[in-house]
Amino acid sequence: MSAFNGMNISSSGMSAQRLRMDVISQNIANVNTTRDENGNPYRRKAVVFSEKDSTPFQEVFMKTAGVAGSGVKVTQIIEDNKTAMRKVYDPSHPDADDTGYVTYSNVNIVQEMTDLIDASRSYEANVTAFNATKNMALKGLEVGK
Repeated sequence: MSAFNGMNISSSGMSAQRLRMDVISQNIANVNTTRDENGNPYRRKAVVFSEKDSTPFQEVFMKTAGVAGSGVKVTQIIEDNKTAMRKVYDPSHPDADDTGYVTYSNVNIVQEMTDLIDASRSYEANVTAFNATKNMALKGLEVGK
């Protein structure tokens, strides 16, 4: 495994976690949103990761070299349709239904903050791995001195 391959894997993880933090921030910003651009209450979004695809030759070569994996990528951003929307009784609200209830987003601040901490720690772990790989490459260049 080359030093650049390790850096590429770490950088793909950093990019994926950054997008995850952006989506979490969007969820937190819309916690009290009652209407999106389509007129529906905002639905929580989540990021789905998968392993980066590699070419068949690269895959066989890396497996014979004892290396598994080629990084991570975001495959899709999905809406959470399983969690129930929050209903609050407020008949004076412009978005209240006939019974006086307002439907708010299904975003749970505690879960979002927990996910944000997890994404932040994962990002930090990728930065640490990237820096370790970089330092190993720099030490390798100093061997010839």
